Amino acid sequence: MNVPAIRVMIVDDSAVVRQVVKQALAADPSIQVIGAASDPLFALEHMKKQWPDVIVLDIEMPRMDGLTFLRKVMSEHPTPVVICSSLAERGSDAAMKALSAGAVSIITKPTMGLKQFLEDSSNDIVQAVKAAARANVRHLGGGLAAANQAAVSAAAVRPKLSADAVISASPGGGLGSGAGMVRTTERFVAIGTSTGGTQALEAVLTRLPAVAPPIVIVQHMPERFTAMFAERLNSLCAIEVREARHGDRVIPGRALIAPGGKHMMVARSGAQYTVEVVDGPLVNRHRPSVDVLFRSCAKFAGRNATGIIMTGMGDDGARGLKEMFDAGSPTIAEDESTCVVFGMPKEAIRLGGAAQVLPLGRIPEAIMQSARGG
Repeated sequence: MNVPAIRVMIVDDSAVVRQVVKQALAADPSIQVIGAASDPLFALEHMKKQWPDVIVLDIEMPRMDGLTFLRKVMSEHPTPVVICSSLAERGSDAAMKALSAGAVSIITKPTMGLKQFLEDSSNDIVQAVKAAARANVRHLGGGLAAANQAAVSAAAVRPKLSADAVISASPGGGLGSGAGMVRTTERFVAIGTSTGGTQALEAVLTRLPAVAPPIVIVQHMPERFTAMFAERLNSLCAIEVREARHGDRVIPGRALIAPGGKHMMVARSGAQYTVEVVDGPLVNRHRPSVDVLFRSCAKFAGRNATGIIMTGMGDDGARGLKEMFDAGSPTIAEDESTCVVFGMPKEAIRLGGAAQVLPLGRIPEAIMQSARGG
């Protein structure tokens, strides 16, 4: 059975970028470049004749800037968009605006040595397009913040390490100290997400009251993005949201987001919980890794922590959620119906780590229920 090729439109005012990206994508038999336009207005004319499955888009362009074009596409004909821009390299403000508008992923390109960079990153570009083509963007045009994009840069294939590289499991494969811990009033929620997670987290956290239980979060996101993402959520939410710092208390009304480029774990001191922000190798090709966070929850919190895995590509967090489940934690996986990419939750469900499977809209209620020990 022949699988249709992924149709791609490239929109960039640089002839060099159009040429190199087109060559990189055309070299993959599963991708068909249907057009390359120097600005969004030319692209729209072309796309009226044949609509692409994925758009590779620059931000700085003549006649219409990329962000305006992105918002127009998402409101009229939601389509996965990969941002390829030097603005994302110089500062993350434009990149965060693009992600908020609905971009699926970001590739940062330098201002110098552009041609060589694009040639060296051709595999990253191909993988980003393939990942975008699998994204579920059917809700984007309706303005729903349920789930629509990710701040995940394309990554080169690296050795896939488990959480063992950062934190050892409890004796008995996760059934150790966590499972035997007595319930305390210090209960918290651990959330892991990736592709589609930025808007999914916004949809969840903005619906929580100021008295919400403590929350610790791993969102796959590069360095520099997490602080700005946390600041944006903090401006929208009743709870405090910020990038985690080593030693931060896990307290009610606060959500801590793991810094990009660092792992985050919870630790217990008496009846209190804190976070540890540490260096370490990539786990499941990610840093921060959801598996690292979830394993620490299983090991040091057990039934005192609720684990939630949401939209994301791959399987990071699936084994960790199973360890939390085995340690007595209430566990939740996001339902396929609201996931941008049903990868991480699907694998967690397959492993038997999810006690409940809930659509995104019911997760805030489940978080508040967890604070009552439900």
